[in-house]
Order: sequence, then C-alpha cells, then structure tokens
Amino acid sequence: MGAGANLAHPTYGSPRETLEAAFGNLAERGVQILRVSPWYRTAPVPASDQPWYQNAIIDVGTELPPDKLLATLHDVEQAFGRVRTVANAARMIDLDLLDFCGEIAPGGPGRATLPHPRMAERAFVLRPLADLCPEWRHPLTGEPIQALLAALPADQSTERL
Repeated sequence: MGAGANLAHPTYGSPRETLEAAFGNLAERGVQILRVSPWYRTAPVPASDQPWYQNAIIDVGTELPPDKLLATLHDVEQAFGRVRTVANAARMIDLDLLDFCGEIAPGGPGRATLPHPRMAERAFVLRPLADLCPEWRHPLTGEPIQALLAALPADQSTERL
C-alpha cells in the first residue's frame, strides 16, 4: 500500500502525522500494519508548484479481498477529509493499493486494478518500496525494482527523511 500527503490536516497535523493517524484507523478496520518503509519527501508528479509530498510504503495484513481493501482505503481517506476533485490535486491523504500478493486484476468501477497501473512510473512509490522489499518484481512484467528505478525520469526528485 502507498501512503502520501502534501497538506497539513487541521486535526492531525503534518502530512506524516495525518498518515500515521490513518494507519491507526486502518487497524481498527481490520487492516494490520506489518511494516512501514522509511519516509520520503518527494516532488509532485506531474511537476507543479504544489508543496512536496511525504510518502511511504506500508506492508499490510488483512483478511479483506482486494476490492474490499480498496474500498476500506477510500473510506479512511474520506474519514480524514479527502475530497476527490481534480486529478493530481494537493491532498491531506492519499492511500493507494499498489500490489496484492502479486495478483493481477483488470479493475473497473469500484474494483481494484492490480498492480496499480502507474506505480512503475513513480519514484515516490518505487524508492520506498525498494527499501521495504528490495527483491520485489513487477507482477505484470517481472522486472526487478532496481531496473524500474533506473528507468525513471530524472525530474522525479526524492529525499529520504
């Protein structure tokens, strides 16, 4: 699972504090946080004048199937004030289902697309994922994460916190 934010929350505080509070909310909904990657400060994608994001990758355990897990992530986002308006807008919380045990699913309305269709193009996903799961391979292509990182455009700046 990917977690990111670039706006402070009026109740929970900084983007990282908000996301950490959301992890507690996920646990209350049957999604156990197993491991959290190091945190990264990352440039917005696509490049813009938005504040930089704080991002991490979270390894979770759950009995929920992928579609229910995705719905739970959206429920937590909504509970923490996320309103989906414009694509790639600044946000207080963003929780993404990236991979689910290597499953491949085409998605659709209310359904999880697995793996996440743009994860291989995003440094803010791949850098913390490489820290957490250095042997990870893309479920569709079989490419190792180090090859995916090497193929990223240079303009996707990341800074490990």
